[in-house]
Amino acid sequence: MDQIVWSFLATAAIILFLSAITAYRNAILTTSNFNRRRRSSSKLSSPAIPLGNLGILPFIGETIHFISCAYSDKPETFMDKRRLVYGKVFKSHLFGSPTIISTDAEVSKIILQSDASIFVPSYPKSLMELMGKSSILLVNGSLHRRMHGLIGSFIKSPNLKAQITADMQKYVTASMDKWSEDSPVFIQDEAKHIGFQVLVKALISLEPSDEMEVLKKHFQEFIAGLMSLPLNFPGTQLYRSLQAKKKMIQVIHRIIQTKRETKRNPARDVADALVKDTNEYLTDDLIAENIIDLMIPGEDSVPVLITLAVKYLSDSPLALKQLTEENMNLKKAKEKLGEPFYWNDYMTSLPFTRSVITETLRMGNIIIGVMRKAMKDVEIKGYHIPKGYCVLSYFRSVHLDDSLYESPYQFNPWRWHDKDISYCYNFTPFGGGQRLCPGLDMARLEASIFLHHLVTQFCRWEAEEDSIVNFPTVRMKRRMPIWVKRRRDT
Repeated sequence: MDQIVWSFLATAAIILFLSAITAYRNAILTTSNFNRRRRSSSKLSSPAIPLGNLGILPFIGETIHFISCAYSDKPETFMDKRRLVYGKVFKSHLFGSPTIISTDAEVSKIILQSDASIFVPSYPKSLMELMGKSSILLVNGSLHRRMHGLIGSFIKSPNLKAQITADMQKYVTASMDKWSEDSPVFIQDEAKHIGFQVLVKALISLEPSDEMEVLKKHFQEFIAGLMSLPLNFPGTQLYRSLQAKKKMIQVIHRIIQTKRETKRNPARDVADALVKDTNEYLTDDLIAENIIDLMIPGEDSVPVLITLAVKYLSDSPLALKQLTEENMNLKKAKEKLGEPFYWNDYMTSLPFTRSVITETLRMGNIIIGVMRKAMKDVEIKGYHIPKGYCVLSYFRSVHLDDSLYESPYQFNPWRWHDKDISYCYNFTPFGGGQRLCPGLDMARLEASIFLHHLVTQFCRWEAEEDSIVNFPTVRMKRRMPIWVKRRRDT
């Protein structure tokens, strides 16, 4: 067994070393070609590549320092140190590629709004292999616009919001009814369990069942490979994740086939909306792969948003008090009228709850940034980005910039009072431009419903000591354990 392990490590080391040589050679060629173009240019005052440091090690560059900071309590320290020396836009060398890093809100906005002729998505090789070439995260041009439009318009529809509200209320109530005052409740686990059920129902109309549990088991194996080494052979995490994806596709294929035979109208889920479209490129394989990709927020983004909101409220008694009063007042008003809760009650009748969720998104930075690759030489705000360079728009530094937000490390939901965040280019928790996350309203709705039921069913809770882990994904180290005290008047 030890021999197999060492053989695997040796093989991995050789592969990484060869990759390092290739990547370093490509980086040198890219820089050399750019310098040659600069020397041949007659414009002596043309914009230059941002200042920075590519590191002293081939392929690795500054990756080790970046990751070590990412695991700390303040992952933005990597950026902060370089911002002080080079400015808000600087160059580095991360994950095998020369990279321009933007912590400037205006530059990031331009990058996000650019089309595929200028910037295309760029992610680690293992993630791109897992997602597949047809993933909505990677496709460009007319196919991306078509898929994004179909998915976005359906997810934003009142019918789906009504369905999600009913499902979320049902699953949250069922979950909270089981909570005991004699043992801790792990908010992160509860939110993940609920979020996955709600999202899978919205995607393929699959109810909680043995089939859903099988799908969830394969999905857990699938996402474990998103940040794995790009080594695909039996025994590696990437190989296991790809095998799990194949099994998930088989399950979803059967569901898609049933949908093509029944042709439900109107669409009841995202798969219906895609199956109904006549575009020849929307094959069963493409639909199945993208349904899997869209499951990721149910495991990651929405549950983490809910968990962090509970954490920040636990640390802010004044905010918790105001949020509780707002939700209790709405509940009493609805009971007096004898009306059920509708989706717009959660979205428009709870302004402070909405501010709490917005502030959680700003401080939590569930999506720390996006990576793009320059398809041609680009000039932005006086900076030159050479063709072939990667660009990292780092949202976290913008959201925690003290020149944009007063006391940025302080949880302050009141800062969003009467502020229209639709036009706030300094706030991009869901990305922006053509690749703006279509599920942003759904995430807010689910978080609002969870918080409403939490404060109206329980009079108080005590949170155990826990800390936020920021890399490779944001999560609570101990899964956010709390001790709850149930209201006796409900």
